[in-house]
Amino acid sequence: MSQTIKEITKPKKKYFRNSTLVILLVLIYIWAFSDLPITSIKDSAAQISKAIFSGIFHPDWEYVYLPDGEDLLRGLLDTLAIAILGTFISALLCIPFAFWAANNMSKGKTIASTGKFVLSFIRTFPEIIMAILFIKAVGPGSFAGILALGIHSIGMLGKLFSEEIENLDLGPTEGLLAAGGNRLQVLWFAVLPQVLPGFLSYTLYRFEINIRSAAILGVIGAGGIGTPLIFALSTRDWDRVGIILLGIIVMVTVIDVISGFLRRRIT
Repeated sequence: MSQTIKEITKPKKKYFRNSTLVILLVLIYIWAFSDLPITSIKDSAAQISKAIFSGIFHPDWEYVYLPDGEDLLRGLLDTLAIAILGTFISALLCIPFAFWAANNMSKGKTIASTGKFVLSFIRTFPEIIMAILFIKAVGPGSFAGILALGIHSIGMLGKLFSEEIENLDLGPTEGLLAAGGNRLQVLWFAVLPQVLPGFLSYTLYRFEINIRSAAILGVIGAGGIGTPLIFALSTRDWDRVGIILLGIIVMVTVIDVISGFLRRRIT
């Protein structure tokens, strides 16, 4: 009898819990949207929208390559270079932070917790905030974008690298130590062979993200294709906006396909 009562009450409790969660979510959405300002649509909205879509679907193909000035290909190559250098810097600099934050590599949980806190602190600042800071420090241009992506990516890559280190098999490490190997030999022959595929896979994944971020950073003056994009938007040159957006889509798609293929081969 008691078994039957439990079977009846359990679905009721689950239904009550799910209903409560749904109600809370609805209330949160109502509260969030209640502060949104509702403004009337301008009379020229239809005309402007038509001009935007007309320009985007009829891109300026002449802007793809200009012999005597900045063009689409130069902007995309600049964006690609920013992403490559930023990813390379972060992949190198985050390695000591990753070993610092790994529980099985630090002496005591306090040291590892400190490393995790440092990585979380670095991740707190978005790339665009760091780019603004570096623009003030070193001036506008690609160098500010490289520094912004390089420093910001340390936080995420360091976290992923530390988790990869924590999941490694300690058997080879203990065997080398028992055979008289020093810490450098243990790191080179027991640790790196296990974590290197994961490191490379995460680095490629971060590179995909940095390609998108590099395209955005140019909007605030940190180099790349974002700079001509914001100029085209400000002058309402929708034909040029269309070809720039098309170029970004093609570049990101190609990078995603190549990076996915390499990550499958590595893992």
